[in-house]
Amino acid sequence: KNGMLLTTMFDGVKLAAVATVLYFLVRCLNLKSPTAPPDITYRDTPLNRYLLKSCPILTEEYEPPLLWGKSGHLQTALYGKMGRVSSPNPCGVRKYLLMQDGATATFDLFESLGDHRTGDDITMVICPGIGNHSEKHYIRTFVNHSQRQGYRCAVLNHLGSLPNIELTSPRMFTYGCTWEFAAMVGSIKRAFPQTLLIVVGFSLGGNIVCKFLGENRINQERVLCCVSVCQGYSALRAQKTFLQWDQCRRLYNFLMADSMKKIILSHRGSLFGMNSSKMEDADLSRLYTATSLMQIDDNIMRKFHGHDSLKEYYEKESCVHYIHNINVPLLLVNSSDDPLVHRSLLTIPRTLAEKKQNVIFALTLHGGHLGFFEGLCCFPSPSPGWTRLSWAMPTQYASGKDTDRPA
Repeated sequence: KNGMLLTTMFDGVKLAAVATVLYFLVRCLNLKSPTAPPDITYRDTPLNRYLLKSCPILTEEYEPPLLWGKSGHLQTALYGKMGRVSSPNPCGVRKYLLMQDGATATFDLFESLGDHRTGDDITMVICPGIGNHSEKHYIRTFVNHSQRQGYRCAVLNHLGSLPNIELTSPRMFTYGCTWEFAAMVGSIKRAFPQTLLIVVGFSLGGNIVCKFLGENRINQERVLCCVSVCQGYSALRAQKTFLQWDQCRRLYNFLMADSMKKIILSHRGSLFGMNSSKMEDADLSRLYTATSLMQIDDNIMRKFHGHDSLKEYYEKESCVHYIHNINVPLLLVNSSDDPLVHRSLLTIPRTLAEKKQNVIFALTLHGGHLGFFEGLCCFPSPSPGWTRLSWAMPTQYASGKDTDRPA
């Protein structure tokens, strides 16, 4: 009897353990969360109705991979691993641009693999995320699919992000500096006088492209539309959220700070050793002990452009103060479960879309940060949803560009 009792108790413990594991799996993987179409905010105009009708990915139900796709953390993390398995390797030409302050900007140019269906010459000018460049797998995936749709692609390599390109001035990319992106766009316009532009920005790149377009109306000339994916809109407002443990943002903050630290230290000879450098030995010491992006921004990044304080740096480099000046069609895409972008920041694009007829704001229920995987139970499709969205919407706009274009 005692043996049977012990066996029964042991079986009960095993069942309880299995039930506990399953409970935490369901909670952590968010398996009970429903699937739904993106929440679309827009003004009712003929052009917007045409776009929503012609671009079904904006209105159809987004279905992430069943087992793990409803976790924003896994969407964010796994794309960094799985994207490398089968990401394409488009062939491009690297261009070098000498800036007025002595810096050397670079971008990679990829020609289209066929004619665009409208017959127009269209170039996508692309700005990657923080510390990223044309060799990142998500950029390669996006470029490859865009080339097949008939787009020429120009991808900015953030100043200092390429490990094999030395800095030629004591400055690297910052959160909102548009100088290198503007130089790339100018170069494309000169090289291809007949081309039309589609502006695309990912994460930090979304902030840069929106700030660039809003800084000067001239920057919007020959621009068909702009697509921004997973940006945060206001660094000053995001600053407080990045110190919170909610959605593990404090951990992401630490990891991104570590990546930034490595990029800066790889160029310390240029950033700290040149006579024109604004950095001091004390700044280098503080960099070694920094554990957050804000500490790095305060001790290093803001000084590249002479900002007196971190608040001033975040205020002047955030697109939130410029985005309302954009008059070309603008698609803003975010995910509700993005662990990097707090939901409070999403009032900015939603309010903008409610006020301006040229803006569409698409908010998905799932997708993480630049994830948006689609597919079956475990294995996603090779092209994430944002890839199809980012060239499908511009394709439809190019096809219907004469349909009541907003002024």
